[in-house]
Amino acid sequence: MYIKVYSTPSCTYCTALKKYLDEKNISYENIDVSQDRAAAAEMIAKSGQRAIPVIDIDGNIIVGFDRNKLSEILESR
Repeated sequence: MYIKVYSTPSCTYCTALKKYLDEKNISYENIDVSQDRAAAAEMIAKSGQRAIPVIDIDGNIIVGFDRNKLSEILESR
């Protein structure tokens, strides 16, 4: 399972998401879209939105920190 988290340092939901993943010992790649314009464009292409965080779990896209959907996808792996 490969997880990409598109986030910014000042986003409270991004911080909460990363804390949640860290507490569950789930590894992920954090991408700061405030510093990486190409990654921001990639995030928008995947999600169709500019909202953050965006989570990509093996191609399953979640916009926002949706614990229920996130748990559902993680538990199915």
